[in-house]
Amino acid sequence: MVFKRLLGSLGVGGPTVDTVLGPGAVLPGGALSGQVHLKGGDTDFTIEHITLELVARVEAEHDGGESEGVVVFDRFSVGGNFRLGAGELHSVPFSVMVPWEIPVTELHGQGLGIVLGVRTELAVAGAKDRGDLDPLAVHPLPTQEAILEALGQLGFGFKSADLEYGRIGGTGQRLPFYQEIELAPAPQYAHQMNELEVTILAGPGGLEVVLEADKRGGFFSEGHDAVNRFTVTHHGVEQIDWNTEVDSWIRRLVEHRASYGGHGSYGHGCSHHGAHHGHGDPYAAHSSHAYKDEHGHGDGHHGDSHGHRSQLGMGTVIAAGAAGLAVGVVGGMVAAEVVDEVGDFFEGDEEEEGDEG
Repeated sequence: MVFKRLLGSLGVGGPTVDTVLGPGAVLPGGALSGQVHLKGGDTDFTIEHITLELVARVEAEHDGGESEGVVVFDRFSVGGNFRLGAGELHSVPFSVMVPWEIPVTELHGQGLGIVLGVRTELAVAGAKDRGDLDPLAVHPLPTQEAILEALGQLGFGFKSADLEYGRIGGTGQRLPFYQEIELAPAPQYAHQMNELEVTILAGPGGLEVVLEADKRGGFFSEGHDAVNRFTVTHHGVEQIDWNTEVDSWIRRLVEHRASYGGHGSYGHGCSHHGAHHGHGDPYAAHSSHAYKDEHGHGDGHHGDSHGHRSQLGMGTVIAAGAAGLAVGVVGGMVAAEVVDEVGDFFEGDEEEEGDEG
């Protein structure tokens, strides 16, 4: 779906911009291609620059509760410094590389409720206008998909997904926010946790997988969550028994409850232990703990995670089964609701520019 808007800064008679993205979803760290189509206005204009911005709707938790805002997380200059004649049609092709940590918006072609967009900024005669917005779909990398599939096959069920403003301590996170996928526990772990929260940070060398299991009935130390970080490479996806691998992560997370109970509080350092993954690459042979206190202080891990995650109004659920995290949509309204949310979200984003940083 393409959003068109007259350049408001130039008024009636100014040029218009229509950005068309290439077909299909992009991959983290992959190429995003398309065309910026311009149509000249009533008179000639000099197009000073054309810039693409990657934007996301992000949640932020604070003392007053939770709020949402627009974050610009990458910018690309794709053209400029040319004359656009009155009524002239002009197209500018582009191909840019998106960040490795870009959030995943869909699984098996079904939306997860994450709202990303590509916004086009046109600078003409000293005036700028962000006049064209296109929703952006991102498909998981094979390794990301394998991990999510394994969680589904182990019996974990999708609850919600969102983008949280902040950083996870002890990781190589680069973006100012991270994606968090909340899962209902598999039956074999239902007595040990209320939910499992999964963050997968992709990079050129592999993935950092952060697993967080909330306490259940005082199972972990009061007021705290148990967090583990695991790293894997992008290579040899087909050679790994992901069900066994991911289950070992969950068991390790649960089995550390005794040592967690022996600490008065988290946030006082970080312990490390080896996690053999059967690969020679050191990226795939390390796991560690990251800790936070009830306010998210200490090691810079993300903020309070006890029941404040928004489900973005998507009404989506995921049923675990042989197909892994197979998406089931209540009322089949995911696609329409995503489009509506994109439109509603970005209509007022200029008012929130101060929160982009």
